[in-house]
Amino acid sequence: MAATPIAKVTRYWPKGTLKWYWVPTIADITAPTRAELDAGVDLSREVAAYEGWTTSSNFENAPDVNSRFVSKVAADIEAEDSSLTMYADPSGSDARTLMSRGEEGNVVRFGGGDIPGRKMDVFPVEVGSVSKPFEMDAVPVCTFQFAITAEPAEDVTVPA
Repeated sequence: MAATPIAKVTRYWPKGTLKWYWVPTIADITAPTRAELDAGVDLSREVAAYEGWTTSSNFENAPDVNSRFVSKVAADIEAEDSSLTMYADPSGSDARTLMSRGEEGNVVRFGGGDIPGRKMDVFPVEVGSVSKPFEMDAVPVCTFQFAITAEPAEDVTVPA
């Protein structure tokens, strides 16, 4: 008898669907409420690029004197250095008014949009720096670098 095949997924293009929120306060990141999310700010229209926003695990050797094979165990979980690059306004009335250096809050990523029943990831963060890499022939942006300060809540169901 053959193994049961995995269920077919709905494939999609994330551009136009992906949402990024800045939410200053969430009591329980594993179960944000609709009121907490609605109290945040939807950054999506101003996000030019993003990097990071993933987690990975380190692995440690777990040798056994009765075997030449060296097995491994999952060890520490780490978050990749993460940033959002957002468009800058000449007056400074942009994301810098929400997320200044040292500000703590939560970045919420909705991979399939802010649609109840879908999944989101919640990253508790501190803004580490806000750089303004001006270039002669490019639209001005600000790059917000974040320290992810606690284990993110991943694949959390978006509330109604």
